[in-house]
Amino acid sequence: MTHDYRSVFRDGLFDGQVVIVTGGGSGIGRCTAHELSALGATVALVGRNLAKLETVQAELGVQGGRCSIHSCDIREEERVQQTVRDVLAQHGRIDGLVNNAGGQYPSPLSHISAKGWDAVVRNNLTGGFLFARECFNQWMTEHGGAIVNVIADMWHGMPGMGHSGAARAGMLNFTETAALEWAPVRVNAVAPGWIASSGMDQYPPEMAPLIRSMPKMVPLRRLGTESEVSAAIVFLLSPAAAFVSGACLRIDGAAPNAKRVWPEVGRGGSTEAFNGFHLAASPRVLEG
Repeated sequence: MTHDYRSVFRDGLFDGQVVIVTGGGSGIGRCTAHELSALGATVALVGRNLAKLETVQAELGVQGGRCSIHSCDIREEERVQQTVRDVLAQHGRIDGLVNNAGGQYPSPLSHISAKGWDAVVRNNLTGGFLFARECFNQWMTEHGGAIVNVIADMWHGMPGMGHSGAARAGMLNFTETAALEWAPVRVNAVAPGWIASSGMDQYPPEMAPLIRSMPKMVPLRRLGTESEVSAAIVFLLSPAAAFVSGACLRIDGAAPNAKRVWPEVGRGGSTEAFNGFHLAASPRVLEG
């Protein structure tokens, strides 16, 4: 088996293991699926858009990876329960869950309807809870495993996306509670900041100037890469994190640490970006 993904982790790290990746059809989920596959895992991709999942499945197949795809709306309890049963029927085990699926839309708090609030909270909180609960109840409670919840930079509030910020904060609290109640299953979170991912192209055109200005607001003076998020997820799933649970790893270039009382955002330099994903593409919005 040959893979073009340039992971910092050793070959065969996840040989014989099965990992579910929700939201696996694009962005961070797609990248994480490629890295896990390159490290030997069998990946079960979950998402609402079957065509996107089929595309990633084909990409992994070219690299010799083992992958199944499962169409599921994570907000629907019965569908989540059946999807986890399907993964177990097909693969016989679930060693890891990457709770990556989610989404939101920009809006000031005063304009968010009850329906819009509920949709985002179900997408970014309820769905992740349901998937984690089912993986725990159907397999991990007896066999162990690791769960990584992908949240977001929601520290000090999330202006313009308050529904998502509230949901992501709830997911962090769920992570901390589950780490206690479900031990020795390990439950952790990663909180990506501004990542150059395909999701940036989903926002309305009027947000383009703000998106392109983001590097100047980050002390490390750049956006993150999908590979940098994937590497953090892989670490938390790996044996190296065997004593790490209930934690949240920020991948944000220290953006939440920027303060008005300290006007300099970094000193103008940056770290070299890590990009091990051979199929990564820059979001179109950054080309303007």
